[in-house]
Amino acid sequence: MFDTLFADVAVAVIAPVGGESSVLRNHFVGVRDGRIVYVGAEAPGEQAREKIDGKNKLLMPGVINAHTHISMAAFKGWGDGHDLHTWLNTYIFPYEDKLDARATAICAQLGLAEAIASGTTAIADMYGFYETVAPAVAESGISANLARGVLAFDPSFDYYASRFFKEAKVLIDDWHGYDDGRIIVDMCIHGEYTSGPWVWKPVAEYALEHGLGIHVHISETRSEHEECIGRHGKSPLRVLADHGVLDSRVLAAHCVWADEQDMELMAEKGVSVAHNPVSNLKLASGVAPVSDMLAHGVNVALGTDGAASNNTLDLWEELKTACLLAKNLGGAPDCFTAPQALALAVTNGARAQGRVDETGRIAVGYDADLILIDFDKPHLTPCQNPLSHLAYAVRGGDVILTLVRGRVLYENGTFPTIDVERAKWETAHYALPLIFNAVTHNA
Repeated sequence: MFDTLFADVAVAVIAPVGGESSVLRNHFVGVRDGRIVYVGAEAPGEQAREKIDGKNKLLMPGVINAHTHISMAAFKGWGDGHDLHTWLNTYIFPYEDKLDARATAICAQLGLAEAIASGTTAIADMYGFYETVAPAVAESGISANLARGVLAFDPSFDYYASRFFKEAKVLIDDWHGYDDGRIIVDMCIHGEYTSGPWVWKPVAEYALEHGLGIHVHISETRSEHEECIGRHGKSPLRVLADHGVLDSRVLAAHCVWADEQDMELMAEKGVSVAHNPVSNLKLASGVAPVSDMLAHGVNVALGTDGAASNNTLDLWEELKTACLLAKNLGGAPDCFTAPQALALAVTNGARAQGRVDETGRIAVGYDADLILIDFDKPHLTPCQNPLSHLAYAVRGGDVILTLVRGRVLYENGTFPTIDVERAKWETAHYALPLIFNAVTHNA
């Protein structure tokens, strides 16, 4: 017996970049024990505990947020109108110092709810306080790569004696591989400009020795990129490569100012890029050369960055923005297509997280990480081309069902795994007073 059977539903087949994406009409998809066990045009003879009518609905793999700081919900709209470095040093770092484990977990729950409701089934997160955030992630049911960030400016810094390594080690010991790999722990370097060889080398060595990935910010701004060249005579990516950082699975966030040599190196080393177009535009950091990266064979995924610099965790905004930017950078409407943008949000994201053989496809044997989209909406009607609508018209609010490994995490405004009202109350009455000495109210 199926746990869930989607009946007479349109099924989006999202191919990797260069592949042939399509939509299969009036199909049936059966789920059992967290996996997809049937896909076909014929109704299966097997019964189901729950049968979902697919009329005017589209079923697709969940979208994957390849770079975020899920616990930054409290900072939405804080420090608007500044470049990245002013924003970080004046409006973020001093106030993040006021966070504690309880506030961070509360804000994580809000961020997770927003992401899940808009169809995100996996995140790659870089932050801290994972002693409380990791349990919140586990309870939410989402898949996640978690990376404890490290910043250290002092050359005498001893990484292995630091709280950063101690917290990362606890995170690895307690959570890496949790729930048959639903949670993966990656190592982390915040960025070249916030650390040095005293961080890069030990992180690279530990990741390589233990088979872990590394999550890092790379060349987000022109000043970051050019100042690194001034210090070291080469780009941030190539500096880190010299210290062994690229010898593991690397997820490099932003890469807005990556140059030709960087792209060649990323392709050679199998580095994945997390493209965050909305955050980059909001901070006026620039536009990543995504089409050039893809032409070099680089795996490019999509991320929202933190809600503080975005202000949402809706990956559909990133998908549309990425597509429009690439077309305009390339100077032609056909130089970047809707299926390519969808690949960034799905299959490329799975590869970036080290999950490409588990998720991102509606095929027998894959995890049932699925979302159902209501196409019976005025802005989605009529529908000449479903793939075009997915890239340009669908919004996070059009998602009516989110499953991770067959488990319902969101359905028509309800969150079976997160107490959203409690999280909202605690954000207003505990987290915000702690950070800003104020209680905020809804508009």
